[in-house]
Amino acid sequence: MIDTTIPDETAIAERRGLSNSLTEKMVNERGEMLVLFCRVAGLETFSAPISSEDTPKMVQEFCQVMVDYIAAGHFLLYERIISGQERRKSLANTAEKILPKISVTTEIALEFNDKYDTESTKSLLSDLEKDLSILGEALANRIELEDQLIRALA
Repeated sequence: MIDTTIPDETAIAERRGLSNSLTEKMVNERGEMLVLFCRVAGLETFSAPISSEDTPKMVQEFCQVMVDYIAAGHFLLYERIISGQERRKSLANTAEKILPKISVTTEIALEFNDKYDTESTKSLLSDLEKDLSILGEALANRIELEDQLIRALA
């Protein structure tokens, strides 16, 4: 039997408002993560360079913020879309194409986190530049994909 009830406009507005606030939280976390990424990668020209003594601590802080950002997307926004709480067909189609690609970037970020979110980061600093390059490319891809999803939400 086909459901012919008309959705309550208030309920629709509440669902979309929640999606908007979840998107805003994810974008804010993304911004914080990008600032730290630039700092760790030495891309911030307006601040003092990070000393080799401070690098492990900064990398660890970056890892924590990056994981929070990834979690905000996966466990708040993406989960909401996957579970059917967002009912727009165009959004579901976009998510179906994009979320598997975002998952690939998640794996790269989590591998970086597993390697560097540790007290013994100093011994890994020789790999940091190469690993940041790989991670930076994955994060750029992820942001592009997320922006497509955000546009579909709008």
